[in-house]
Amino acid sequence: MPELPDLTVYREALESRLRGHVLERIAIQSPFLLRTAVPPVQSVEGRRVVAVRRIGKRIAIGFEEDLWLVFHLMIAGRLHWFARGTRPSARATLARLEFETGLLTLTEAGTKRRASLHVVDGEHALQLQDPGGLEVLEATLGEFAARLRSENHTLKRALTDPKLFSGIGNAYSDEILHAARLSPVMLTSRIEDEAVERLYTAIGATLSAWTQRLRAAAAGGFPEKVTAFREGMAVHGRFREPCPVCGTPVQRIRYADNETNYCARCQTGGKLLADRALSRLLKGDWPKTVDGFDRDG
Repeated sequence: MPELPDLTVYREALESRLRGHVLERIAIQSPFLLRTAVPPVQSVEGRRVVAVRRIGKRIAIGFEEDLWLVFHLMIAGRLHWFARGTRPSARATLARLEFETGLLTLTEAGTKRRASLHVVDGEHALQLQDPGGLEVLEATLGEFAARLRSENHTLKRALTDPKLFSGIGNAYSDEILHAARLSPVMLTSRIEDEAVERLYTAIGATLSAWTQRLRAAAAGGFPEKVTAFREGMAVHGRFREPCPVCGTPVQRIRYADNETNYCARCQTGGKLLADRALSRLLKGDWPKTVDGFDRDG
């Protein structure tokens, strides 16, 4: 799922191409995409774009008369930009937006249709699309600490809860926790002040650095290589590869469609966290520490 760095670069690319220009036609090519009926989606046709915002993990395009298109890309949704007159492949295309300046499409890989589009009228309706997560890059340390401790969750779950924190998902939470040298399963009720400050600093540094890196990679073009797995990440998607800090093989916990990647030596004092499927299979043979894992492997 695109997260804050990716969505920030998306927003900037869209704003430079759309702001001040008229949407001539919108075509919804999947019945599963549009989640609202009022206002009708065609009500934005013929209107000029006045704003582009990021709202949590959503992209909102604002039009004259305070109408908004709100896109939630979910896991596999992606935006694409084409020069006017281009005829891109219709495969996996869920929506086409034809502007004076070019063509914007929304695609979604796979067969699960999770991406969504809402048409909303007015600022109040737009704010209802916001899950309410704290914008950490705009928050003080005190505000961050209060929000972090407002509910008792693991750090991984807290960071990825859109009602607690805005724009952080599975990939960057792994990178943040590694940078902060904190276990993903530490409970927020037990975290000490010094660790909270480390986590706060790591969030700012990680999200800012990756936003700059993705901005530089786009080099003014439209971002097409939007992925949760990027060259240069410390632990996310790097199972069994060496940690860039200590060289220990990166570990993972798998659950449902997600996984948590971490370095046992840097983050958990050498302790291996139980992967439900693998530890259930190995039972008593499941090693307790990374040293035991290396020895048995």
